Amino acid sequence: MNSATDSRNRDDQPIREANIYMYFYFVFFVIIGSFFTLNLFIGVIIDNFNEQKRKTGGSLEIFMTDDQKKYYHAMKKMRSKKPIKAMTRPKFKLQAYMFDITTSKRFDLAIMIIIGLNMFVMALEHYGQSQEFSQTLEMLNITFIAIFTLECLCKIFAMRHFYFREPWNIFDFIVVSLSILGVLMKEYVAKYFVSPTLLRVVRVVKVGRVLRLVKGAKGIRTLLFALAMSLPALFNICLLLFLVMFIYAIFGMSFFMNVRKRSGIDETFNFETFSSSIIVLFQMSTSAGWDLVLDPLMDEENDCQKPDPSQGIEGTCGNKGIAIAYLISYVIVTFLIIINMYIAVILENYSQATEDVQEGLTDDDYEMYYEIWQKFDPNGTQYLPYEKLADFVDALEDPLRIAKPNDLVLAVLDINIYEGNQCYCVDILDALTKYFFTRKGLDIQVNEHLQQVQSTLHEVSIRLRSLFSKNLHLHLSTLSSNKSYA
Repeated sequence: MNSATDSRNRDDQPIREANIYMYFYFVFFVIIGSFFTLNLFIGVIIDNFNEQKRKTGGSLEIFMTDDQKKYYHAMKKMRSKKPIKAMTRPKFKLQAYMFDITTSKRFDLAIMIIIGLNMFVMALEHYGQSQEFSQTLEMLNITFIAIFTLECLCKIFAMRHFYFREPWNIFDFIVVSLSILGVLMKEYVAKYFVSPTLLRVVRVVKVGRVLRLVKGAKGIRTLLFALAMSLPALFNICLLLFLVMFIYAIFGMSFFMNVRKRSGIDETFNFETFSSSIIVLFQMSTSAGWDLVLDPLMDEENDCQKPDPSQGIEGTCGNKGIAIAYLISYVIVTFLIIINMYIAVILENYSQATEDVQEGLTDDDYEMYYEIWQKFDPNGTQYLPYEKLADFVDALEDPLRIAKPNDLVLAVLDINIYEGNQCYCVDILDALTKYFFTRKGLDIQVNEHLQQVQSTLHEVSIRLRSLFSKNLHLHLSTLSSNKSYA
């Protein structure tokens, strides 16, 4: 662009901005060519991605309305969860006191604040800092490690063996242990393992767990939920990208192994070995520097040695036709198609996550349901006495919560009651899910196709219920809540 704006007539010397109107040419080209035309690739990829996702969703969804699909997806999420046996509160007084503290929401929020302060202190480190400042940061770091170690020990003391049943606790225990080793054997850990600073950074992942407890962080939770949903698909795209890079690396070594080093081809970026070829292709997968690589690959005359098969000389010249076809096809396949698949996957999952939060039920809602269920069913029997049902649904969090007085609403929900005046957890959750969609104004008509899905999912529920019923010596009855009120 700079050369074009300085250009004049043929054989005239350039003058700075002598042809200033050339700015409009390049600006319009970027707007039309990059902002519109190239983004059509993203639109086509997203459209085809959504189409394939609809096809793989199952033939039954074709016969469902949008409201029925939302209820169907909610049922699949609901059946994928199940209650677990809650941690029993210790009988020893001091242990019980520590149990109440470490399992409270305020304790988790306090730890999140301390993690934030730890990250802030780490950000204060800078180049050329004084010795006194470095010693102060080191003392603060040791203080934070001591706090996190105390948190870990308190939880182990209060929760006993239950502490190691939760993946988050195992993660925290490993980070704390490595942090302590990083202080005691700083040089050895940094030399043979990882930098102790990296261990402190990893701890910020724990904030994602605590964000579940902050009601005002719904937007951040939606982003994290969309990212978690995208990870399996993103991994598959990474494998596809590596496959394309592998194929092009083999072709690149075959055609351009002996090209003379200049411009974008040097000691690091070249096609002499497979690893260096992968590095070059990875750089160009984002369209960065592909023109600098293309220049030496196209060079057939300037300061390069011609091949001489009779003397066994392969030569250091490039091949213009092969280089153009090779690099242009690679940039189109990787940058314009595969890389844009990442955008398509993330946008689709973010849209789905946003729709679930605004108009549906998320996995987080069902997990909170079973977390509260543990408090009312600490033994994990999956049954709840009917007289506790009103208190239970009132203790739930939105959007499943039904505040007191809720006796009339519970009667309308028609929740099955089994012998011993017991209610099954999945029946309660299914009734609350239907009631949620009813409040949203969704018309869920159970046709034959949705009934087929319900029966399939219900069989799993019956098998689980019969298994727990044997343990409880309960026999299935056909009593309903309306009959009990009658």
